[in-house]
Amino acid sequence: MKRIAILHGPNLDRLGKRQPEIYGHATLKDLEQLIRTEARGLGFTTTFFQSAHEGALVDRIHALTDRGVDAFIVNFGAYSHTSIALRDALAASGKPAVEVHISDIRRREKFRHVSMTAGACVAMICGKGFPGYVEALRLLKQRAVSA
Repeated sequence: MKRIAILHGPNLDRLGKRQPEIYGHATLKDLEQLIRTEARGLGFTTTFFQSAHEGALVDRIHALTDRGVDAFIVNFGAYSHTSIALRDALAASGKPAVEVHISDIRRREKFRHVSMTAGACVAMICGKGFPGYVEALRLLKQRAVSA
């Protein structure tokens, strides 16, 4: 069974409270349950990690890679737009990654339009809400079947 790690950056622990007009009222726990259920149906096991600390996310990517994780789904939040360290950690992992953003970063403030970390990913999905994570799982499933 393939192992998928889902990593969340700063403020995603505030889902359901933070700007519900953008992110909705569902919580990170709700999102994790959706992902876990969908992943199981696709033959994946999942592990979740959220941190507001860039270094903790880098350390987790390294540790999960060393433990043999098969792929990543990442939403680094604001770090997506600034972190070369996270981009480098993903690239160094050698594992496929899909970046997901709940909101459409291309329709938000100009500073959010560019993702530094997306270049280390096989795809970026944005503006589809929680279903974007399901799309990411399905994309990884397709890659696993064709590989």
